Amino acid sequence: MQRLHARYPFLEAARDAVATEAVDLATVVEQDRAVVDRARERVVASLEDGETGAPRRDARVELLSYPVARVLVSMVDERVLVRKYARAEAATAYDRFTDDLTDTTELKSVDSTGLDVDSLLAEFDLRDDVRETEDGYRIDVGTYVPLAADLWADEWRLVNRALADGEVPVTESELLTLLREAIRGRIEDGLPFDVPDTIATALEAEAAEIREVLADLELTREIDTVVPDLFPPCMKALLDQIQKGEHLPHHSRFAITAFLASIGMSTDEIVELYRVNSSFGEEMTRYQTDHIRGDTSPTEYSPPSCATMQSYGDCVNKDDLCETIPHPMAYYEERIDDADDEIEDWRETDSESASAGD
Repeated sequence: MQRLHARYPFLEAARDAVATEAVDLATVVEQDRAVVDRARERVVASLEDGETGAPRRDARVELLSYPVARVLVSMVDERVLVRKYARAEAATAYDRFTDDLTDTTELKSVDSTGLDVDSLLAEFDLRDDVRETEDGYRIDVGTYVPLAADLWADEWRLVNRALADGEVPVTESELLTLLREAIRGRIEDGLPFDVPDTIATALEAEAAEIREVLADLELTREIDTVVPDLFPPCMKALLDQIQKGEHLPHHSRFAITAFLASIGMSTDEIVELYRVNSSFGEEMTRYQTDHIRGDTSPTEYSPPSCATMQSYGDCVNKDDLCETIPHPMAYYEERIDDADDEIEDWRETDSESASAGD
């Protein structure tokens, strides 16, 4: 069972296993270098790669590195790190359990290190809220809404679902995505927490390294939604100039194009924005956009940092949030995070409207 817990450390049973073994975390972080190194790697990889790095063969090291990683995230105490770490752990778990579900070899046994759908539903107390049908699953709307709340694509909106009898139809693939979100929520829950001084002292070097990585990293998480009202002031100003047909200098054009590409706009959508400009050339605009997004170049370019925007004179209309962030993408991410409650409100409105139409 330790292999299963090491593979899926977010399980309640994994936490119980650590508690049962009466592991003294202070002793572990002071004496077990392998666990600490793996914990640091989990967090750094979540920032740099969006996953948690290669698992160790030693199940004990892999299992104990998870609570130590949570300690490191808590010590750094940055909201963007909490979210990126939770997403990375959930993405790793998702890759593993989808692999388990497609593994049809006969080597599986009672001692399997894999999970099935029923086990995952049971883990999150969802068995009574999800039922299998001939063509997929149906999930209780009250369960669906919070699980889909952080999924921004239009297909997850309740108004685009065939809600009937208080249930939402989902495919197996969509159900697995919702389970990934349940995992992310559990991992994120309770972070950050207060870390005892003895443990914090032992891990200060690792925490400092993570802070350095976070500071150097251009914060460009994959955001698949475009909400102009939440743009940082600098990007709002540049977008406004584009929409008025005004000419932008090269550095400004690069900044807004890289920003729009980073938040999920397609080349076609970006090209259409520039069409109102009197000097518009579709071929050149498309070439430049594809180059910036890495389609026709070896590099996917990120938007400039706040410092670079300032040096070019593109940092305008600064607000209070601007004073606390280093990058336009960090601004946008935080604004989106803050808008979660508003998103939840309109999802609930969708639910009420759809229910009223039944």
